[in-house]
Amino acid sequence: MAKLGDIARVIRSKNAGPFEITLDCLFDNREHYERVKRSNAITRETIARLYRIREDQVHRIVFYDQALGFKVTIARDASSGSAGDRDVYGAQQHAPLMNLDVTTEEGGGAP
Repeated sequence: MAKLGDIARVIRSKNAGPFEITLDCLFDNREHYERVKRSNAITRETIARLYRIREDQVHRIVFYDQALGFKVTIARDASSGSAGDRDVYGAQQHAPLMNLDVTTEEGGGAP
């Protein structure tokens, strides 16, 4: 079993406008990136489960081969800066991704 936080170089979150948060994950080598991409661990279902949201609140999942990374955009619970917003910048929402198991189809975890 390999955790995404153990193999990714950067996992971060930020506002993508007042109503969405973007989660970015970047790798420092192609092997790690490709193994995570092939693992099929990054899906609408997985993100919805991790963030306790509905699948339709996962707006986009995009893999960027040239950048060795992926981006996930999800709906915010509350608009940025509104009453009830816990993280106005969206900068503390990446933690659930860190413990995501990214075991590959080959049966072993990513290095």
